[in-house]
Formats: sequence, C-alpha cells, structure tokens
Amino acid sequence: MTTSATLTPGDRLARRNVLLLAIASALAGANASVVFATGAIVGSMLAPDPVYATFPVSMFVVGMAAGTLPNGWISRNYGRRVAMMTGTVMGMLIGFFAMLAVVYESFPLYCMATFFGGTYASVAQSYRFAAADTASDAFKPRAISWVMAGGVFAGVLGPQLVNMTMNMTMHLFAASYAAQIVVAIVAFIIVSRVDIPKPATGKGHGGRPLGEIIAQPKFIAAALCGVTSYALMNLVMTSAPLAMRMCGHSLTDSNNAIQWHVLAMYGPSFFTGSLIGRFGIPRVIAAGLILLAAAALVDLAGITVWHFWIGLILLGIGWNFGFIGASALVTQCHHPDERNKVQAFNDFLIFGTMAIGSFSSGQMLATLGWNSVNLVVFPPVVLAGLALVWLTIKTRQGKAVA
Repeated sequence: MTTSATLTPGDRLARRNVLLLAIASALAGANASVVFATGAIVGSMLAPDPVYATFPVSMFVVGMAAGTLPNGWISRNYGRRVAMMTGTVMGMLIGFFAMLAVVYESFPLYCMATFFGGTYASVAQSYRFAAADTASDAFKPRAISWVMAGGVFAGVLGPQLVNMTMNMTMHLFAASYAAQIVVAIVAFIIVSRVDIPKPATGKGHGGRPLGEIIAQPKFIAAALCGVTSYALMNLVMTSAPLAMRMCGHSLTDSNNAIQWHVLAMYGPSFFTGSLIGRFGIPRVIAAGLILLAAAALVDLAGITVWHFWIGLILLGIGWNFGFIGASALVTQCHHPDERNKVQAFNDFLIFGTMAIGSFSSGQMLATLGWNSVNLVVFPPVVLAGLALVWLTIKTRQGKAVA
C-alpha cells in the first residue's frame, strides 16, 4: 500500500501540481458542464430542424477527439504548461462564440463554439497525466486520482453557474456563456503556475517509434480498458435522460439521476488511487468493468426511477475505476521522452470512439430501444476483461513491456 513514507522528496512538487491541476480540472469541468446543461436546449432553439438539436453536443465530443493529438504535439515541443494555457484559451473562445451565437441566433456559430469547448475538454483530460509527470511511481496513481476528483466540484459548479446566470439578459444563456469566459480566464491563471519541466529528448527525437510502444501488451490492455470504460459510460449516460422521458419520468427525476451519476463518476477519485496502491491496477480495472456490467443488468431489470438512478450510479463508479486504472496503466508503458505522444494517442483512441458513440446513441435508442443500448455493454466488457487476463499472463512471462 502506498503511504507517505514511500513518497520521494520530489513528490512535494508533485503534490503542489496536483492541487493546482485539481482546481484547473474543476474549472474546466464546470465549463464543460455548461455545454451539457444547455447544449441540447440551445440546439433545439437554433437548429433548422429538430433532428439536429443534439448536434452541438456531438460537436463537443468531436472537438475532444480532434484536440488530443495537437495537445500532445504542443506538450512535446513546448511543454505541458503551454499546452494547458492554450486549452484555456479554447475555453474562452467557446464562451465568446456561444454568446454571439445565441444573440445572433446562429446555429453554425454555436456548433463551432461547442467544438472549441471540446478541444478545451481534451486538454483538461490530459491534466491526469500531467499530474503524474513529476510524481514518483508510488504516487502516480494517487496523483491521477486526486486530479480527477476535481470533477466532483465541476458537477456542482457548472449547473449552479447556469442557474444563476441563464436569465440575466434578454437572451437565454448569453450570460452563462459570458461566465464561461471568466471561468476560463481564472483557469488560465491557475495552469500558468503549474511547474512541469519539459522532458529531455533522448535519442531518436522522442524515444521509440509509436508503433513499437503501442504494440506492447500493457498498452493494448490499457487502451482497450480505457476505451471500453469511457465509450460505454458515454453511450448509456447520453441515452438515459431521453430514455427516462420515454418511460414517463419527469425532467426533475432525470436531472437528479444525472447529478448523482456525475457525483458517482468523480466522488470515488478521493480513494481510487489508494485502492490501486493496495490491490494493484488490474484488479481495480476489473472491478470497474464488473460495475459497468452490473449497471447494464440493473437497467435491464426495470424502468422505474430507482432502476435508472442505481444503474447510473453504478455506471459512474465503474467508469471511475476503469478509466483511472487504465490511465495509471498507460503511464507504465512509456519513457519520459515518449509520454506526450503516447498519452495523446491513447486519448485520441478513447475520444474518437466516444465521438462515434455520441452520434449513434440517440439513433440506437430511438430505433432499437433502451434494452438494446444496455445489451451493447456486455461484449466490450468481456473483451476488456480478456485483455486483462492476457496482460496478467504476459506479465508473469516477463513480456508485458517490449
């Protein structure tokens, strides 16, 4: 088990960075929460056809996928801090263009704004890896976990920001988007204080070729578990509010279900790192996969409010264990001079898959139903579980890392 006694003196810097990055993560998450709280509503107001109402939210997810590789390139060539500051500029742009979009009633401009929001979110997702850069091996899982805990505060700050500002002007949500600009400016100041030295470039200008690194059993298992955890969580979470409405439940019930889901996603982050230190990464990931499957089983068991609530809570905890565990595993797959390109590629796989799911979830629910959405969960979970078994075998053979 990781204890304070096992932390190196260098972890003082890591703990300082973790605090700053946790705050920055909460602010970035609040920025994103504004999009998820208002995106479909504004989309329905501005879209030329109601079928495109959720398109702005899908563009946010596309922005997440599109931002991963450029973020890795900037981090590799100019350092993490420059990349994170660039991300907060994207956070300012979403607020600026979204505000203009609602004032001038422009659907394309609003979609462009949410795309910028997605690129900011992709940079914010890299905070978990940035926290590990200056941490000892013993502290890395806990550093990643604590930064992810910032999402708990984002889940409260974002919706409250919307509630307090949405009717402040004659244009609905215009003041909410103006508030996004302010939040991003504060985040810019915070990340400018993060101290992460740029890694020295080794032979070959960035270490081994990417193809060699991602062919490692450890990376394959980490990426597959990360993709499975995030894509399935997004698929079910995106469909759940509409499914609840189709089942006759109120918007209040739906909003409360999502709020508890978000808390379940990030709340365990306060102790997930400690669980990894005690039980190991593979076991924590396996627990996450089991919880994802359990969530689907609960959803298939009935359509009462409690079925939705319990299912979404299990889904959130399962995502937390699976995603944080997979992220910690990725940090074991590369050398310091390889970290940016490997982590960026990992996130590109995750958010690229997530973007595909975002466009397909609504159609799947409408054509095949809520049960079909949940049945989709099981094959990827089994595949990811088999990848963990394969990794365990390769580790015992000493072949987990090429």
